[in-house]
Amino acid sequence: MQIKGHTVRGSVLDEETRCTHYHKEIDRIAIKFYCCQTYYPCFQCHEEHGCGQASVWPQEQFDEKAILCGACGNELTVNEYLQCQSKCPHCQAAFNPGCSLHREFYFG
Repeated sequence: MQIKGHTVRGSVLDEETRCTHYHKEIDRIAIKFYCCQTYYPCFQCHEEHGCGQASVWPQEQFDEKAILCGACGNELTVNEYLQCQSKCPHCQAAFNPGCSLHREFYFG
């Protein structure tokens, strides 16, 4: 699915990157997986539709753009996302702070 000029793969439900696994109002980011450099709404979507070789972003590459805000289409670096206080620094849309519970699936 094309979302704000970016391809997001997986079980995507809407234009703000919500998927069949995470679809609350605040579930509005997609994460570019390091292994395949492709955006997915969540680790489960990547497991179901991804490359089959999941790997996390290494800390030395946390300055790479890897998070897509589903509200405005702004791309954030991993560092920006980890420091953003659960909202987009560009449009102020709220992000799900629970994503931090799954950090080990995305970031080293």
